[in-house]
Amino acid sequence: MNYLMGAIGIIVFLLLAWLVSSDRKNVRWQYIGIMLVIQFVLAFLLLKTPWGISFVTWLAKGFGYLLGYAQQGVDFVFAGLENPAVGKLPQASTFFMDVLLPITFISALIGILQYLKILPFIIKYLGWLISKVNGMGKLESYNAVASAILGQSEVFISLKKQLPHIPKHRLYTLTASAMSTVSLSIVGAYFQMIKPEYVVTAIVLNLFGGFIIASIINPYRVSEEEENAVIMTENEHKQSFFEMLGEYILDGFKVAVIVGAMLIGYIALIAMLNGIVDGITPGKMNFQDILGYLFAPLAFLTGIGWDDAVRAGSIMATKLVSNEFVAMLDVQNIVNNKTGELSQRAIGIVSVFLVSFANFSSIGIIAGAIKSLNDKQGDVVARFGLKLLYGATLVSFISATIAGFFL
Repeated sequence: MNYLMGAIGIIVFLLLAWLVSSDRKNVRWQYIGIMLVIQFVLAFLLLKTPWGISFVTWLAKGFGYLLGYAQQGVDFVFAGLENPAVGKLPQASTFFMDVLLPITFISALIGILQYLKILPFIIKYLGWLISKVNGMGKLESYNAVASAILGQSEVFISLKKQLPHIPKHRLYTLTASAMSTVSLSIVGAYFQMIKPEYVVTAIVLNLFGGFIIASIINPYRVSEEEENAVIMTENEHKQSFFEMLGEYILDGFKVAVIVGAMLIGYIALIAMLNGIVDGITPGKMNFQDILGYLFAPLAFLTGIGWDDAVRAGSIMATKLVSNEFVAMLDVQNIVNNKTGELSQRAIGIVSVFLVSFANFSSIGIIAGAIKSLNDKQGDVVARFGLKLLYGATLVSFISATIAGFFL
């Protein structure tokens, strides 16, 4: 039954994208079919085969070593900060120090790989390969891969010179990719909150899911003349190694602080809304319960059983109105406390759904990043911001649904 609902769910999510399409007659379904097949194959390889499981285990182990090195830097700076026992626990886990601050070190590594031209090489040729199966231009494929490595705002720096000349329809696809993916610097933090296999599967599925939804909502063809006009160029100012390293370290620290600040604000706001609703209906429901009932049908369409749908829908909606970290904390609490609020299969589907930047705050982040580089294009992005979020959320639903077939 769950698999039948998953199949129906994929059709419904594609239909929801088609309903807001700018050109319904020219959607190229053949490419969408190819990419859906690729998603199913990749999900099977990552979640069900020994090679996929070994790859994810190796990747998680590698990030574990990196996070261990990062912790040495954190411990040196915050060695004197007390981390007292809480309840029966000998020592409380400090989210900011254990999860967020290591982003600084991962960001530094990305900067080094960028400086050594290793990441640009990977991005360029992986983007070229993907462009052969998605029916889109090389710029769109480049941007999707770059977004998954550099991040939703940083990626547009690499397109600074092309940005003024990118037409609106192509700009939508570029920003949709940025919202549907996550940056490599933040993956280590996700690994500490949900299972690595769900994180890796989501990243891979979202890459193609972004093209699927963008191809339906915003179909177009790129002419050879327009394609040839797109040339990746280097920044005029060549930084020294230590200039670059300092910049990436500070950028990583800024991300950690910004995410921490957003968590404080969002969790406090949700707690307040929970309190208000609880005050109106004492002991019956809270704000997240209301969100759960609203999102329950959509969660059900991903293949989650109805018994889990309300709780799963609540977590999905929490991610949409706040961010993925707030929602991941909910999942982490369910897993750690073994409350039985969700089945293991539901936890897997929800976890895959959470791995993306598709939330309301990302509209401002992406529009602001582009506006800082080109004021006019930033205003263009802001105008289709809600449509951007709508499409990116559908990407998350499709990725979660496909993953559900193998959980």
